[in-house]
Amino acid sequence: TTTHTHQTNTHHHQQQQPHRHRQQQQQQQPNNNNNSNNMSEKEGGENEHTIDLDSMSLEQLSQLRQQEEGRLQAITGRYAQLRAAAARYRASHTAVSELLPSFDGKDVMVPLSESLYVPGKIRDPNQMLVEVGTGFFVEKTSKDALSFLERKLKLVDANSENVMKVVGMTKQNMESITIAMQGKLLQIRARQEGMKTQASIPE
Repeated sequence: TTTHTHQTNTHHHQQQQPHRHRQQQQQQQPNNNNNSNNMSEKEGGENEHTIDLDSMSLEQLSQLRQQEEGRLQAITGRYAQLRAAAARYRASHTAVSELLPSFDGKDVMVPLSESLYVPGKIRDPNQMLVEVGTGFFVEKTSKDALSFLERKLKLVDANSENVMKVVGMTKQNMESITIAMQGKLLQIRARQEGMKTQASIPE
C-alpha cells in the first residue's frame, strides 16, 4: 500500500543580530557640537553602543561603510529566505486544508524533491507525515498539521519583522557614515584651499 505523505519543510531562523565593528566602540559623551555624527548599534539586542564617527579618519569611515554594506546584503538575503519559507508554509497549509475524506484512494503525484515526483494514492486523508526538521518526520492528523504550520508561520513572520528592523537600523548607519565622509572631504578641501591661499600670499 502506498501512503501519500504531505511534506512541510521546517526552517529554524534566528534573528540577525548586529555584529561588533572592528573599530573601537565608545559610549557617546556629552558634546555641545550639534553637528556631531554618531552611529548607534545594539549588541545582542540589549546594550546599545555609539560610535563617534567624527573621530574616525576618512579611510576608517570607508571601511566601516563597506562593513555595513556587507551586513545589509546578508540581512536582505536572510529576509528573502524567511519570506520564501513563509510562502512554502502557506502553500502547505492550503494543501492540507483542502484534503477531504472523499479523497481517500485518489491518485496523486508524491514529491520526493522539488523536481522529482512519483505516482501514489491517498490513504486516510486525515493522517500525514510532517517534516519537523533535520530530516525527521512525525505522523500527525490534518488538524495537528495545520496547527503546526500556523505556529511556524507566526514564527517566520515575527522573525521577518525583526530582520526588517535591523535592515532599517543598518540603512540609518550607512546614511550617518555617508554624512560623516562628506564632512571629512569638505574639511580636507578646505585645508587644501587654505594652503594654496597661504602659498600665493607674497612675503
